[in-house]
Amino acid sequence: MVGLHVRFAQARIYHTSYDPKWIQLYNERSYYLRDPVVFWGISHTGRVRWSEIRFPDPFGIFEQARRFGLNYGAVAGVGPMSSRSIVGISHTAREFTDDELATLERITHILHEHHEESLSLTDAQAEALRLLAAGDRHTAAAARLGITESAFKARLKSARIRLSARTTSEAIRKAREHRLI
Repeated sequence: MVGLHVRFAQARIYHTSYDPKWIQLYNERSYYLRDPVVFWGISHTGRVRWSEIRFPDPFGIFEQARRFGLNYGAVAGVGPMSSRSIVGISHTAREFTDDELATLERITHILHEHHEESLSLTDAQAEALRLLAAGDRHTAAAARLGITESAFKARLKSARIRLSARTTSEAIRKAREHRLI
């Protein structure tokens, strides 16, 4: 399982090769909100074997995972709290060695850095978002900038595209998160 740049409980990039039946059960029961492995990966930097995780498992996730061949595992967590990356691995027959754990952590760092978002905005896009974030409406913000409202909306649209945001509110949130406004 790979979850890169987890923000607000959602990974920017997610991939798993676990048994599809396990993934279906895991998702149906929202185990990602309860999983000790996820908790560890979000709250710690480094790597650990599943057997060494000391978080409670009241939903029996480890036991249920074993039914799908996920008997032994490890997780690595890297990055700042604002953008964590977590990689989990499993093995059916044995614990992972210290060397394998070191490799897991190295790979997690590489994946995290390789997929780092390098977001940027033009001055015009940043100013448009800044004005809306400060409470201006489209008409007032356009007047402040000395442009038409349609030109202002075009700046917002280009900012949303550049930030991969569905809405202007999401664009403002991402711009703040990345200290662009």
